[in-house]
Amino acid sequence: MQIQYITGDATAPIGDGNKIIAHVCNDIGAWGAGFVLAISKRWPQPKAEYLKEKSLRSLTLGTVSVIQVEPCIWVANMIAQRGIRTQDGEPPIRYAALRQCLGILAAEAQKLQATVHMPRIGCGLAGGKWESVEPLIRVAIPGTEVFVYDLPR
Repeated sequence: MQIQYITGDATAPIGDGNKIIAHVCNDIGAWGAGFVLAISKRWPQPKAEYLKEKSLRSLTLGTVSVIQVEPCIWVANMIAQRGIRTQDGEPPIRYAALRQCLGILAAEAQKLQATVHMPRIGCGLAGGKWESVEPLIRVAIPGTEVFVYDLPR
């Protein structure tokens, strides 16, 4: 599987057909910094679903909510971040939870016959390293086109 790197905005995914925009969320219900701000600017539904899950206490590491936001676009809220701060030298990203989320994402992409679009998930506020995340994506999402977006500098 080849990851295609794009300079652009992951909330404006390229190409035709169904698309899933994937991103990492924390497990404490904090939505207000990082890539979620770009998502919230475009669509209210992902934040509303996330806050609903917070109220139901179902923000569990390794879970994914896939929310349709346009006729051919879905957003995948992947719970793969423990809290929002580094503790005892460990960043918030949880690679095992991310691996589990990516497996769920792969199944959803196959079901929808969708391409997958994302920023460098888990590597911003979550504190992960792309050299650890990229191999997880390659293994977990075989046979699906994946586009990773970097904002223009």
